[in-house]
Amino acid sequence: MEALLGKTLGELKVVAAENKMPGFTAKEMARWLYQKKITDIDQMTNISKEARNRLKEKYEIGRFEPSKVQVSKDGTKKYLFPASGGLFIEAAYIPEKDRHTLCISSQVGCKMGCLFCMTGKQGFQGQLSAREIVNQVLSLPESDSLTNVVFMGMGEPMDNIDNVLKSLEIFTSEWGMGWSPRRINVSTIGVEPAMRRFIDESDAHLAISLHSPFNEERRRLMPIEQVYPVETVIEALREYDFGRQRRISFEYIMFQGVNDTMAHVKGLTKLLNGLRCRINLIRFHPIPETPLRGTSEDKMRWFADELNKKGLIITIRRSRGEDIFAACGLLSTKNMIKEKENIDLDF
Repeated sequence: MEALLGKTLGELKVVAAENKMPGFTAKEMARWLYQKKITDIDQMTNISKEARNRLKEKYEIGRFEPSKVQVSKDGTKKYLFPASGGLFIEAAYIPEKDRHTLCISSQVGCKMGCLFCMTGKQGFQGQLSAREIVNQVLSLPESDSLTNVVFMGMGEPMDNIDNVLKSLEIFTSEWGMGWSPRRINVSTIGVEPAMRRFIDESDAHLAISLHSPFNEERRRLMPIEQVYPVETVIEALREYDFGRQRRISFEYIMFQGVNDTMAHVKGLTKLLNGLRCRINLIRFHPIPETPLRGTSEDKMRWFADELNKKGLIITIRRSRGEDIFAACGLLSTKNMIKEKENIDLDF
């Protein structure tokens, strides 16, 4: 059976035509899928029973619930979702007083091999379809309370740009979920051609994983630097007028004795000079088989103060879900993949 979930309005129009349904039923199907969040074709009550029966011969809704949930002492929840090929992905739900964010995945594993990331250590397992991306939002038990979605889970979104853009269309279109693109933030380590396409074809916020202003140092942390140097990425951003509403931010995980010196303050100031942006300083949570250690709290505050003195806007991001490995860089289904024959095991 082919899934209806994950299809755009244009694709649903093709489904309607092939099943001898009036053209307007495509928009009706979209609203049932993305606004009513139905789980069965027979729930499309304003479409004739005959048409529904024809649909059921070839299609299913395609929703699927999370397989597991793990709850942190701070209220963060890590959900495990099945993906095609018997694999699994993780999504992290982060509740706050007036903001409820879901961190979603765009790939199973990752090709990029960043030194500080658990997902990269499991290697690349496969691309997520638009259906699998959208399902993380629609099938979340807290779906109706979400205020924000961030593409900062497993994978590099720009390495799966077609399906990411398709899911963004579903999230933000009037016929889809109708979200403002300002509620969505998409992260990249700097895959420049796809990043340009994202900027041109979407109005969502953009976050760049930076972690060092210096080429050789960044290359050791992030091999992508060899292909798309950080200066090239920044110069590409300078070509666009993002307006006052669309935000660019830079993610900067702080590593003790690696990227937390005055030289880095000066390097960041020079690199980002004149670019309207925010830098998010992130605590590093140690992962197996890496020599990296996190910068101390006092040193992070000093670093933030020095950058502020240079006129940069700085936030020290609060850690969430560290005890369940849901914090930044900790998502990985490697163990769950090994246990796929026994999914009912505790985390």
